[in-house]
This record gives sequence, C-alpha cells and structure tokens, in this order.
Amino acid sequence: MGIHVLRNLSGGNMSEQVPLFLAPMAGVTDVAYRLLARESGADFTSTEFTAASGLSRKDAKSWAKVETHPRESPFIPQIFGGIEDEMVETAQLLSKDADVIDLNFGCPAPKVTKTCAGAAMMGEPENLVRMVERCLENSEVPVSVKMRLGINQETLTVLEIAERCAELGVLRVCVHGRTLSQKYRGIADWDMIAKVVEVCEPHNTPVIANGDIVDADSAAKCLEVTGAQGLMIGRGAIGDPCIFGRIKSELGWEDFEAPWGDSNQAGQKHWAWNRYVELVDEIGGPYAARNMKQHAISFTKGLPGGRELRPHLHAIKDFRLIGEPLNIALEAFSQRRHNTLMVQEAIEAAATASEAGGWRR
Repeated sequence: MGIHVLRNLSGGNMSEQVPLFLAPMAGVTDVAYRLLARESGADFTSTEFTAASGLSRKDAKSWAKVETHPRESPFIPQIFGGIEDEMVETAQLLSKDADVIDLNFGCPAPKVTKTCAGAAMMGEPENLVRMVERCLENSEVPVSVKMRLGINQETLTVLEIAERCAELGVLRVCVHGRTLSQKYRGIADWDMIAKVVEVCEPHNTPVIANGDIVDADSAAKCLEVTGAQGLMIGRGAIGDPCIFGRIKSELGWEDFEAPWGDSNQAGQKHWAWNRYVELVDEIGGPYAARNMKQHAISFTKGLPGGRELRPHLHAIKDFRLIGEPLNIALEAFSQRRHNTLMVQEAIEAAATASEAGGWRR
C-alpha cells in the first residue's frame, strides 16, 4: 500500500475496506510496537509524537523516538511544537529519511499545550496554517496533519483549518472528534468529522477519523457516519495490537491471515506480547526496550486478575526482565489452565525478576 493510496479512495462505508492507522502515542508507538501493529493488521503507523525543539537541537533521546526499521514502510514521523522555525527546521531534517511527515495539532496534554503546541494551536488558525504552509514548502516529502475539533465547543475551528490545510495540499487530514478541553472525556463527535470530510472533498484530500473506535462494530459505525477515507485507532490499540486484524476479519474486508491463528482475545494478547519481546530483542540498542514495562501493564488491562498482577510487574526494576512473568500469566490464562492472570508461577517469576535489581547501562 503506497503512501499516496488514500488520494483515490471514494469514501468509507461498511463494505468498503479503508486503511487502518495506528495513532502516534508517546510511550507506546516505539519501533517494536509499530512493527507489531503492522504484523497485526495495521496499514500505517507513526512514531511517537516528538518535540521539534528536541529534534532541532539534536537531542539523542528525541531522535531515538523517530528511529525506524527497514520493514516499516512508509516511515511517518510525527512532530509537534509551537515555534514555527523549529517545526520547519525539523521537517527539513526528517524529510531526508521520512516518507511522510505528520504535524500534531491534536495532543491535549498540558505539558504540550502550555507551550502553545499540540491542540493549543487549534486556537490560533492563522499561525497553524502558516506553520503548515512553511513545512510544506521546506519538506522534500508529503506532509499530513492531525488535529482536534477546536479548543472547546464555543470555538470549533476544525472546519476552517482543515479546509485551508487541504487547499495548501496536505496529503491527508486526521481528525480526533473531541476538543482540547474535553481531552478524552465524553463521546467523539463523528458528525463533525463528517463535515470535515465534506469541506476536504473538493480538494481530493482524504480524511482519517479518530476517536472511540474500539472494535469492528464501532469501526463500521464510524465509517457509516463520517464517510471517512480511513480510521485511526489510538487507545483501543494500547495493549491490544490485534484489534486491527480483528476489525478486518470481522468486517470481511480482506482475507487477513492472522498470525495468532484462531486464538481468542486472550490468546491474541499472548501471541502479541511474545512477538513484541522478540521484536525488542531483534531491534536491540539502548532504547528498544524503554517502553516494555508500560506495554506489559497495558497488556493486563481488561483481563481477570490483571489489576492484582500489575503491582508484581511494577516491582520489577529491570524492565528487560518483565517479559517472562507476563508470558507465564498470559499463557496459563489463554489456554484456560487458570481463570485469572494471578498465576502462582507468574508471581514467583516476577519476584525473582524484582530481586535482580535495576538495569545499569
């Protein structure tokens, strides 16, 4: 699937397959997890959203967030920032290796918005559009944008901003159906995303819908309401990368050959966790495993005994040792040897790992 494929899609409905995107998320979409999502059915993935300020001053940890792998194509780094010149410089730097550069105007985190970056930019349409225009002018590759509806219900700027970005020639527009003030509360406004689709259609600019897509039913309903040309899944894919394959299979979009076979959802998580650990080992380097503990905690959520197991996982200081205790718990539960993740063997393995001390680089 090429990076420009969305230009020719006619719109979403329940019977027509559209691309599925893994949303860029800090502390989640590291290289290994992006590769895992691809193997699990995602069509497009993006890096963790990364500060242009760190990238422009060559900060090593910032650049680690935008590393890629030969199997990740297209490569889409996402950046955020409130200073126009930093965003432009970073777009220039990244365009040497990226296939697409995505600009974040959707993050509601206070540490981002306090610098007038992320979703805070939705309150400054002129500055946002000028930033997009300059990034387009200075990037060697296409530029896409991700945004929210506006600052609050009284200032819904998304239609103006999305249309102007489409006029400038962005590759696609992704819209999360909430405002900055909502953060993740309430219900995503898919009707407003449908209006974004309408204003972008004359410019042949695809719109990707984001927000409250958690399974095949919600995916189908979102497409029915919005007419979007793609779906982006964020929180629904945390600890459950197999959501992409399930949506494709359950909606009959394609003959998706699931690498987890006919396993139930617990079995899918067991397969996915072990595959993530394998990918972390394959990628190697000092940063590959940095999100492993956070992912391990996420994989336990929604499963019986997960809440009780999590303190045992939290106690493991060397996050490279967290793989086996969770593997034991997921295997026993998915194979129905136990009806909970609180398996004695897993608890003992976690205790042994926690006694091993921390990781010193």
